[in-house]
Amino acid sequence: MTATEASGRRFELLSEQVGALPIVNHFFHKIGLDAALASHVPVDDKRLALDPAAALGVVVRNLAVHHEPVYALSEWASSYEPSLVGLGRGDVGLLNDDRLGRCLDRLFDADRSAMLTEVVLKAVQAFGIDCSELHNDSTSVTFSGAYRSAAGQARGTKEAARITFGYNKDHRPDLRQLVWILTVSADGAVPITHRVVDGNTSDDTTHVDSWDELRRLVGRSDFLYVADSKLCSRAAMEHIDASGGRFVTVLPRSRREDGWFRDWVTRNTPAFEEAVVVAPRRRREVPDVLSTFESPLGSGEGYRIIWVHSTGKKAGDATARAARIERSERELSELVSRLAGPKCRLKTRVAAMEAAKAVLEDNGTAEFFELFVREERDKSYSTSHRGLPGPNTTFRQRRTTRFKLTWKLRAHVVKQVAASDGCWPLITNASDLSQKEILAAYRYQPHLERRHHCLKGTQSVAPVRLHSPARIEALLCCHFVALLVHALVERQIRTAMASGRAKTIALYPEERGCAAPSAARIFDVFSGLSRHRLYEHGQLVEIFEPKLDARQCSVLRLLGIPASAYKAGK
Repeated sequence: MTATEASGRRFELLSEQVGALPIVNHFFHKIGLDAALASHVPVDDKRLALDPAAALGVVVRNLAVHHEPVYALSEWASSYEPSLVGLGRGDVGLLNDDRLGRCLDRLFDADRSAMLTEVVLKAVQAFGIDCSELHNDSTSVTFSGAYRSAAGQARGTKEAARITFGYNKDHRPDLRQLVWILTVSADGAVPITHRVVDGNTSDDTTHVDSWDELRRLVGRSDFLYVADSKLCSRAAMEHIDASGGRFVTVLPRSRREDGWFRDWVTRNTPAFEEAVVVAPRRRREVPDVLSTFESPLGSGEGYRIIWVHSTGKKAGDATARAARIERSERELSELVSRLAGPKCRLKTRVAAMEAAKAVLEDNGTAEFFELFVREERDKSYSTSHRGLPGPNTTFRQRRTTRFKLTWKLRAHVVKQVAASDGCWPLITNASDLSQKEILAAYRYQPHLERRHHCLKGTQSVAPVRLHSPARIEALLCCHFVALLVHALVERQIRTAMASGRAKTIALYPEERGCAAPSAARIFDVFSGLSRHRLYEHGQLVEIFEPKLDARQCSVLRLLGIPASAYKAGK
């Protein structure tokens, strides 16, 4: 309710949410987001009636604290004090899906790469983020619906990424997708760059462009680039190595060097050196000891191969293999019963052998078994007429061919495979790093996965309630900025906790401690805060500021935000 609407009554109370927006705005100011939007997004259509930069600021704020569809942003923003969402009091009503869609078009038309570079570099400078080690990975953004027209159409001089079928990491091969590629720092998993490419793009073709973009952004080439096994292609590794870069990735099982080591280890004992001991997640579990060993045979390209041995993985490999062998023997026994039955459709020795091989292939145990199929012939007799047989009864002979399946477990092969249990290889060209440092670099990779989890969970990137590929790509750019804010909030509070030697902070109900606060949890702590204005005959009488409790004051102090940020006009 506005002051004008309140003028008909003596006293009226206007309540507006504050929530976590002062925190979000603090980080927006630190990275210069509003200024970057204003300088890069064109204002070329008077029909918009709202500055596109301001409208896009509302979109990013919404993604950061509580994702609502584009068509619901007006309702969401109207519950907050307009200045907190970057609008004037008369601007909230201008937010509608058509106008916001046109603003997303303007963002697509803008030089998003230059804008994000400006924002990220300011974040790196403001928060002192170390960019000497960067981690890259991709995920799928899945779309429900036809999207038959999203085939990479051009808008002006730009072409949007194609929404199409591909290898879906959400396990939905029936749905179309885009591929989202994200790179984060090893210092707080802060997003550095993102790219959106066609949904059928293979990961192994993306690393050259990703690395080149990172080199331009950080202004150097000697950073350590860490990625999954898709980086292990000759073209990508040679490009990085020839340009003065360094990389760490996983050597795939399909590589010749992997097979060589697993055969070599059956006759030799590698001198593994303990690198790190990982504490168990649950009580009564044993720690996981990780050890490293540099292979005496480098890769075909001349790079180092570091083998890692995990005691936890060794136990898991043995258990999984035993379960697969047991399952194979059970299914082979069921096949024996089928072959002996009268309705078996496997009429030839080849068909019986193929069925047995299929069982082993499905369970991944083909190398562990030796199969034998023996042909057996049975004779049976029947009378040539109905009734009981007599002295003149003639009999007909029937021959039935059946197949007897037997097998033998190749114990020596099981023993050979078990020799490399718990082992997995890393490949790198970083000659200046020790084996322990290489392992430590790769072990940071799961922190990148948590950013993808935030994108799909907290920020609810799907379902995408848009149809224009250009607007979708612009919205994903907004998601990246929101993800950047989340990462900076988490890094700031965890760094402050470490500096103050605080192991936990009471963010959970019943004042239970939280050792690694997430941005979503921090924002929830402030979600109920509101500001109230009391009007008498339409005139402002008093402002009731939100009251911060001890927990909220503690969070603001750790984030370096003054409590005055929650006062009117701040």
